[in-house]
Amino acid sequence: MEAPYDKVLEVNELSVAFKHGQHETLAVDRVSFEIKKGETVALVGESGSGKSVTALSVLKLLPYPSAPHPPGTIHFKGQHLLHLPDAEIRHVRGNDITIIFQEPMTSLNPLHTIEKQIGEILLLHSGLTGQAARERTIELLSQVGIPDPQMRLKSYPHQLSGGQRQRVMIAMALANEPDLLIADEPTTALDVTVQAQILNLLKELQRRLGMAMLFITHDLGIVRKLADTVCVMKEGKIVETGPVERVFTAPVHPYTRALLAAEPKPDPAPVCAGAPVVIQTKDLKVWFPIKRGVMRRAVGYIKAVDGVSIEVRQGETLGIVGESGSGKTTLGLAILRLVSSDGPIVFLGSTIAGLTFRQMRPFRRHMQIVFQDPYGSLSPRMSVSDIIEEGLGVHAPNLSRAEREQRVIRALLDVGLDPNTRFRYPHEFSGGQRQRIAVARAIVLEPTFVVLDEPTSALDMLIQAQIVDLLRALQKRRNLTYMFISHDLRVVAALACRLLVMRHGKVVEEGPAAEVFARPKSPYTQALLAAAFNLETAPEDVVAQ
Repeated sequence: MEAPYDKVLEVNELSVAFKHGQHETLAVDRVSFEIKKGETVALVGESGSGKSVTALSVLKLLPYPSAPHPPGTIHFKGQHLLHLPDAEIRHVRGNDITIIFQEPMTSLNPLHTIEKQIGEILLLHSGLTGQAARERTIELLSQVGIPDPQMRLKSYPHQLSGGQRQRVMIAMALANEPDLLIADEPTTALDVTVQAQILNLLKELQRRLGMAMLFITHDLGIVRKLADTVCVMKEGKIVETGPVERVFTAPVHPYTRALLAAEPKPDPAPVCAGAPVVIQTKDLKVWFPIKRGVMRRAVGYIKAVDGVSIEVRQGETLGIVGESGSGKTTLGLAILRLVSSDGPIVFLGSTIAGLTFRQMRPFRRHMQIVFQDPYGSLSPRMSVSDIIEEGLGVHAPNLSRAEREQRVIRALLDVGLDPNTRFRYPHEFSGGQRQRIAVARAIVLEPTFVVLDEPTSALDMLIQAQIVDLLRALQKRRNLTYMFISHDLRVVAALACRLLVMRHGKVVEEGPAAEVFARPKSPYTQALLAAAFNLETAPEDVVAQ
């Protein structure tokens, strides 16, 4: 029998409108839901559906006056949050209710060490200082899977991988054992094994503390594993809500059915027999020195890439998978000569290792990259047309203004965007549209080889499937060669012909993608697949080693 009052959060008829001059845009439209003690409610839906705006409303974090106090009510343990003065809501934030944001680099201070940032929270809300705060910080970092937490205390955010930064954010949110945790895409940047650890950690904290959780995600696999209740949002409204199993097995709304059917289907492009080798490395190494002391002498090395040999043929997609910090992105940057490395790199028969910046320029137009974060990789001060055209000014200076504009229009059409939007700026596009712009910028130079660094990790399921279809169509149309770096094995399975599994800078398994997925040989690969496809619980001893 339920307690007389066990509702932690009650949201009733919440609406939020953003003002643009004399106009208003309705972002959240009469949303209602509740969360009980120990319960997890998931908000799912595509980008722009109102999930994050709903979460920010709970802590009154919406930008005022563009989004004034919204109509509706939000009660936390019986207390009306929207009526609280600023001094009282500040006490609730970080103490009773905490939030994990999607992008850690916008939340972590780049000038402070990890120890100082976590210590500040412990001081403000728990009064811990000195050795007690240090021990609690180490305990929190260990809980969220940071290796060698003592060594990481003096690290700055830029010295951690994307997944490690997200783990630090989770540690900060859990520091004061809140009653309600709002998690806004908290596992987007995490690989599948760490994702499994974090989800298990959250479940354990819920069991121990009775903590309630509002979980915002586009990953329906996580929803099925973690949530008790799911609310499906579309265009600011909740179109379906109910127990997870009911919604997943018997969805009522057409939009819910579309979300559940949006998983990318495996269909890698076949490689022509005798296709030329586009990129080749042999025993490639990228070692970063660890410097200590007044003289800053090297006392050791971080072996980000340690003896990796690859060969990728024209029209082929090589999938690179592994945990955060395994060396995936560093390998891609080294091949593009964007970080220093040791070992031969051969591109279309030419050795490019050791070439100067000027000597590399003729190769640049044939080697492009699409970065993980479309927010950070597109200049907010440039129009879409200028962003896409910029490379043409460097690598195709003989083209006339009209010819460059036609190339930009064709690139936008190729990625499924309206060319009439080319004079807008990045902030006027959704996340999925921004990623399409990043792809257009890469293909406008008509490259041979493209490194795709987690290009779908921040996108919801429907947009993910669209981007995968787009990449597949572009590859067939232009005979592109891809290196696809990702921690999302489902997306890799949809695109990759061959698979390379990395761990601690080394290759632990490689081979045809279908064969590796069907019969993985390495225990580490088996753990990755188990965590990604829910075959069984990922072996903790393998993950932790």
